[in-house]
Amino acid sequence: MANMSLKKNEMPVQDPKVRSANFDEVALGYTEETAVDEAKRCLNCKNKPCTTGCPVKIDIPGFIAKVAESDFDGAYEVIARQSSLPAICGRVCPQETQCECKCVRGIKGDPVGIGRLERFVADRHNALSKSAPSKPASNGHRVAVVGSGPSGLACAGDLAKKGYEVTVFEALHVAGGVLVYGIPEFRLPKTIVKGEIEGLKALGVEIRTDSVIGKTFTVDELLGEMGFEAVFIGSGAGLPRFMNIPGENLKAVYSANEFLTRINLMKAYKEGSHTPVYRGKKVAVVGGGNVAMDAARCARRLGAEVTIVYRRSEKELPARREEVEHAMEEGIVFNMLTNPVEILGDDKKFVKGIVCRKMRFTEPDAKGRMGVAEIEGSDFEIEADCVIMAIGTSPNPLIKSTTEGLETTRHGGIVTDEKGRTSREGVFAGGDAVTGAATVILAMGAGKTAAAAIDEYVSGK
Repeated sequence: MANMSLKKNEMPVQDPKVRSANFDEVALGYTEETAVDEAKRCLNCKNKPCTTGCPVKIDIPGFIAKVAESDFDGAYEVIARQSSLPAICGRVCPQETQCECKCVRGIKGDPVGIGRLERFVADRHNALSKSAPSKPASNGHRVAVVGSGPSGLACAGDLAKKGYEVTVFEALHVAGGVLVYGIPEFRLPKTIVKGEIEGLKALGVEIRTDSVIGKTFTVDELLGEMGFEAVFIGSGAGLPRFMNIPGENLKAVYSANEFLTRINLMKAYKEGSHTPVYRGKKVAVVGGGNVAMDAARCARRLGAEVTIVYRRSEKELPARREEVEHAMEEGIVFNMLTNPVEILGDDKKFVKGIVCRKMRFTEPDAKGRMGVAEIEGSDFEIEADCVIMAIGTSPNPLIKSTTEGLETTRHGGIVTDEKGRTSREGVFAGGDAVTGAATVILAMGAGKTAAAAIDEYVSGK
């Protein structure tokens, strides 16, 4: 029987007062009973509008129909046809602006909880599955993938399923890219990432860590003496941006990248960590995206009073609404329409405060986005002993500077066509290395697109 409730089933979560002091996962997941009930809210629309919002084109009504029938194994099979990382996507994809915003049920109520159902299906499969996927027969062709983030893993998975011998080169000592160094444990447990990567290894994907392309090997060497027939660059956007205001060189001023890498990858939140992070008592986080929320919530879990400073209003925050709400529940203060103009230091060059200026809205630009301008004479000081800059990242210039004939934009992004082909024959790219910082699922979609183009290119040769 269909469930015509206008409200989606709530996701059970840890109590805010409890979770703000630990790094355990906040969202606890649906039960089988809840998942079936939520799946029955789906109308199984004939034209499947939700699938048009999915960058990897999962048959969303198809897998939800299986959940409604309690055929959870069948639901996983439907998802796995298109997605190599469903347990990850179910947690971190912004479904509210992609598949769920297309859901017909969202016209007069809440959309179906597509992301929550995907997570449930993947988690159940991973918990109960006793066997790894079998390695397909080799087709005799070799492809190199640079970077083991979401775009690289998606590309590697699709090619491995077609029989390619795929080697992934990762600069860090652990595979996973932004999934392990950028997204906190309380949003994406690292055991989930490790499990998904082990599944790719079972398909035959080889992962070489501590391999910095541009230093350890170059793209030219991969295509030359190392014998790879094509290269996919999915190296992400790990170069942090700063505001270039006075005081950014003071001690205890972090880029969000460094702060989160120390917390997530190097476990700086644990007592006795070999790579500790400065534990501020009053932390200011500059920015309003998901990375800013992650940094602020990590700092809160380290015991700090945390203030987010953002130059626009709450309505314009680019972070997922769920992450903003969780941050507010955890006691993080939001100082809106505010922009830093200087970071103050003490006589030992440590941060002691941040000078901010109030902002006002101006006329909208050509795209309809309201402009902002400073209000002269509105400066005020926020007390802080640590500042985290979370205002965006750019692609690392190393690959560009060591690869002949690779066209890039003025921001350092690799130029590609709609299939992920670059200006260099045999070299493909996708994800944040092309677009700059974006979402996990968009990066995955780019990896899948490039995998299809690589298959076409190699078979055409």
